[in-house]
Amino acid sequence: MKHKIAIFLAGIFFSLVGLTPVSQAAGAQDLSAKQQGIVTIAAFTAKGDLEGLKTALNEGLDAGLTVNEIKEILVQMYAYCGFPRSLNGINTFMSVMKEREAKGIKDELGREASPLPDNKSSIELGTEVQTSLIGAPASGAIYTFAPAIDQFLKGHLFGDIFGRDNLDFQSREIATISALASMNGVNNQLRSHFNVGLNVGLTEAQLRSLITVLETRVGRQEADNAQDVLRAVLNSR
Repeated sequence: MKHKIAIFLAGIFFSLVGLTPVSQAAGAQDLSAKQQGIVTIAAFTAKGDLEGLKTALNEGLDAGLTVNEIKEILVQMYAYCGFPRSLNGINTFMSVMKEREAKGIKDELGREASPLPDNKSSIELGTEVQTSLIGAPASGAIYTFAPAIDQFLKGHLFGDIFGRDNLDFQSREIATISALASMNGVNNQLRSHFNVGLNVGLTEAQLRSLITVLETRVGRQEADNAQDVLRAVLNSR
């Protein structure tokens, strides 16, 4: 009887103080623990918060993200927050892995990306991927004004990076949205990627859950801004 009472009281205690941040973030039940891990890893990388990132990396691994999945997220981040923060993120991950190995923790490596198709160029592959994600061929005055950015987006971002198959499109969009939501002055791009997230099958509930994780782990200001942008996106669809 005393044992049952102790369990009951412990349950009340943990429900009040909160459980593991990644797996039990309030209101984030529509994202898996792994997806929540992607949110925090991408957000802290974009913000340059290496202490927060270190915690997020450990939590992501504990939630089941593989080593190669996390590497892929950190590599992808350079396209959105620059090489310096991507490289800092990778260096932080290396130190986390050394610490875990020293503790005898064996994390799943996961699979490497398959070679890109050899029967089409990066631009051809990237054009296909970009069109699939957006839902129509990309067009606009910016691509006429600066054709090089169109080539780099198609060939490098969507071909060389998004064309790698060891991270699915939903995971890539969760990472991208989380990174953009954690940065200032990029609401146009955040709006675009909320739309892409919906196009690749993320639900409204999942996107709201992503914002809840941001509020819980990253900051209220970032979450409020993301909520405003998402509301505008949903109203326009």
